[in-house]
Amino acid sequence: MTIQEQLQELNTVAIDAIAKSDRLDDLEQLRVKYLGKKGQVSQILRGMGKLSPEERPVVGSLANVVKSEVQASLEQRKQVLQQAEITAQIQAETIDVTMPGVNRPLGRVHPLNGVVDRVLDIFVGLGYTVATGPQIETDYYNFEALNTPPDHPARDMQDTFYLPGGHLLRTHTSSVQIRYMENHEPPIRIIAPGRVYRRDTVDATHSAVFNQVEILAIDKGLKFTDLKGTIKEFLQRMFGDELPVQFRTSYFPFTEPSAEVDVQWQGKWLEVMGCGMVDPNVLQAVGYDPEIYTGFAAGFGVERFAMVLHQIDDIRRLYNSDLRFLNQF
Repeated sequence: MTIQEQLQELNTVAIDAIAKSDRLDDLEQLRVKYLGKKGQVSQILRGMGKLSPEERPVVGSLANVVKSEVQASLEQRKQVLQQAEITAQIQAETIDVTMPGVNRPLGRVHPLNGVVDRVLDIFVGLGYTVATGPQIETDYYNFEALNTPPDHPARDMQDTFYLPGGHLLRTHTSSVQIRYMENHEPPIRIIAPGRVYRRDTVDATHSAVFNQVEILAIDKGLKFTDLKGTIKEFLQRMFGDELPVQFRTSYFPFTEPSAEVDVQWQGKWLEVMGCGMVDPNVLQAVGYDPEIYTGFAAGFGVERFAMVLHQIDDIRRLYNSDLRFLNQF
């Protein structure tokens, strides 16, 4: 075959191969195969040295035509394949807004957190400030400053987890009251929610770890009637009914007089919290003059309120992380 015939055949074969190509990578390989420095066109043109001076311009012109047609075919096919890739990508990434969304379960507020949030809303609305303190306490803040010296029999009422170095796990959030009073001057009104620890035997109504909320108010002229009015208002807002409330005489080392509070719930009297007027010794421990200031305090277990509000029969259900139980709230 002459060089002209070789070039014409190459042109036909190359354009046909390019038309059948369906990948951009294949197109690049065809370009190198036919038009590269070591491609077939270059190999054919190596024979031009044997041509006569009259034939060389004719072959050179034909070679340029072949190169142009093959290059044009490559560019055209490249545009077609690129557009096909873009179309396929658009179709793959298209969002059908008419399709239903993916349903994922949403988290809910745990019944204990829900009770705490509800309590805080009520007391913050009454002008109280939320106060917190450490869960690992000293004997001074947990007992002594609350009128409970080392030999006081009231220590037997709260079986304590003692830690090395004279520390302990707080048995109530009353320690927060002492810390707050040490750093603030009256009048004060605080509410202290938090986790507390006692060496209780775990059963349907007791836990070694539970949550407590306490309130404290210190001002000039506060009386037991102020305490009763505050508690009645809180209980009515908490339970949503005009529930009968009664105060029974009790004893706590840090309040005098002290009382237990019962509500009539579903036909029965239910103990829900303890309260009392702040003992003068507690006021003196934080540098308050009991001749000028008086105060009241009250506290309750969050779990007890949650069990009553949600009619839960076993306190352990609140800690088991059982979704069958938690999904009800």
